[in-house]
Amino acid sequence: MTPHHITTLPALRQLFGPARERALKKEIPALDAHAVQFIGLSPFVVLASSDAQGQMDASPRGGDAGFVKVLNAQTLLVPDAPGNNRLDTLENIIATGRLGTLFMVPGFDETLRVNGRAVLSTDPADLALCADARRTPALVIRLTVASVYLHCAKAFMRSGLWDASRHTDRAQMPSMGEMMRDQIRSFKGEEIEVEAQAEMLARYQQSL
Repeated sequence: MTPHHITTLPALRQLFGPARERALKKEIPALDAHAVQFIGLSPFVVLASSDAQGQMDASPRGGDAGFVKVLNAQTLLVPDAPGNNRLDTLENIIATGRLGTLFMVPGFDETLRVNGRAVLSTDPADLALCADARRTPALVIRLTVASVYLHCAKAFMRSGLWDASRHTDRAQMPSMGEMMRDQIRSFKGEEIEVEAQAEMLARYQQSL
């Protein structure tokens, strides 16, 4: 710690001042019509969770627009999809029963945050609601909503995330396979076979 580290709430508030009244009032305890419509348009959500020791994790989930299902004003279903089987988010939910979500819609600079308590469900009715043309999920995350609020557009406006003229050429960085090889070599002292980017994308396509 140094004198320049902020370690108390009074010191933090001295730097920023109080929250704006509208920012406090915009948080609501359930999904309203606007939140339901936003989720229905969203093909992408980030799931934030932590384990029992407070170690944090954020994990992306994607699907067709509306792949996260709204059961009612207090309940969401997030289908699981094939991944790498680390199960970080799912294990964290078992440990703490809590989940934060951030919904995004391509072209929208606003985002939607929905937080609450979560359980892992294999209820056949939940699975059937989340089935699509590709698969019926092995399980779904059932989120009981505690807080909902729209997040302002500033971050996306600053980043120009949806502006194609500001997109970065993928060739600016090595392939994921090459980066993984270098990281595992540097931190684990092990060598792995490098999968070409085209091969990796073809493999991903088989389990989308």
